Amino acid sequence: MTVRHITTGSPFEAQIGYSRAVVADGWVHVAGTTGYDYATMKMPDDIVDQCRNALATIGRALVEAGSSLDDVVRVTYILPDRAEWESCWPVLAEAFRNARPAATMFIAGLQNPEMKIEIEATARLPR
Repeated sequence: MTVRHITTGSPFEAQIGYSRAVVADGWVHVAGTTGYDYATMKMPDDIVDQCRNALATIGRALVEAGSSLDDVVRVTYILPDRAEWESCWPVLAEAFRNARPAATMFIAGLQNPEMKIEIEATARLPR
């Protein structure tokens, strides 16, 4: 089995020892992704902006892997504050309007206090 590792250049990937995405056996496994703008290493204050940034990072990793948000079959959302969840729904509905992946959301603490959402995705490579 061939395995390909995709990186965004995030310092977290090197410091913690993971890849943004791993392509293996026709699948793309995208690591939990927060709302950093990796070009500036800034985190927006607003959860909706963080959600958009996370989806953009995931989308770029999927494209590099040969896939897209339309090929996502499973997504997991992690939020420290359930009260902010509903504000993300329109952004998520737009991003996954075609894929309509199986999804789970749960409440948990994230690595840094400024992080308001983390998104993990699994996609299938198109045939």
